Formats: sequence, structure tokens, C-alpha cells
Amino acid sequence: MRERILSAMVMAGLIGAAGISPMALADGHKNTAVQGAVDFRESTMTIYKWYLQPMGGMVKGKVPFNKEVFKQKADGLAWAASLNLLEGFPKGSMHDTEAKAEIWERWDDFQAKYETLKTESAKLQQVAAGGDVAAIKAQFAQTAKSCKGCHQAFREK
Repeated sequence: MRERILSAMVMAGLIGAAGISPMALADGHKNTAVQGAVDFRESTMTIYKWYLQPMGGMVKGKVPFNKEVFKQKADGLAWAASLNLLEGFPKGSMHDTEAKAEIWERWDDFQAKYETLKTESAKLQQVAAGGDVAAIKAQFAQTAKSCKGCHQAFREK
């Protein structure tokens, strides 16, 4: 009996440490899986921002342009964009997020916009490796445009 109580206490502690509420477990795996997907997509967007902001600062002249740092950030963005972000958008995962219902209503368009981000990010990585600042700035504009296009269509403000 003591072992069962101890096991239950350890399990409760592990659940609490993992940030999973007993209520979420009671609701079943679906709710925790949906929240996990939302966490994944929001975290991935934060990673995009991590790489885009310094590059944007350089392109806009807010910080000195550093080709090596820009290249590192472009490499990181291309890597992050290669993650399958679409896994973070299962049906039913728009509640309490900035995602619009149009994502699931126009899935093919959403997927195409994501593919554009992947393509433009890979191009930016290639151009950044070349070191031509004018070409880098032009490709950064295209990459940022791909982000903006998706946000305008599919993100609540």
C-alpha cells in the first residue's frame, strides 16, 4: 500500500514538473497533443523571429551590416524553415491562438505560402553565402515578404 501511495506521489510530481495538469490528462491525449502542436508552431515562429530580427536590423541600417553574422542568421532561418511547421496546425488548434480559421479552410494556400517561405529562406542562405550586400538585401526583402503574406492572410492581429 505504501508503495502505491509513494508511486502516486512521484507520478503527481512528475506530471506537475512536466507542466501537464491532471485535468489535461483527464481530458485525454487529444487536448495535450493539440496544445503541444500549438506550442510547437509558436516556438518555431519565435525561432524565425530570432533569426529575422537581426537581419532586418542590418538591412534597415539600424545596426551595422556584418556579412558573417548575416550569413549565420540566414543559415539558421533556412534550417528553421526546413522544420515541418505544418505539423503544428492540426485541425481544431486555433483556439486561444492568433491562427485564423482560414488556415484550415484554405489549407492548400496556407501550405503553398509555407513552401514559399522555405524556398525564399533557402535562397537567402545561398545569397548570404555569396556576400553581395545588394543581393542580400533584395533577397531578404523577398523572404520577409513571404512571412508577411502568410501573416496577412492567416494570422489575427
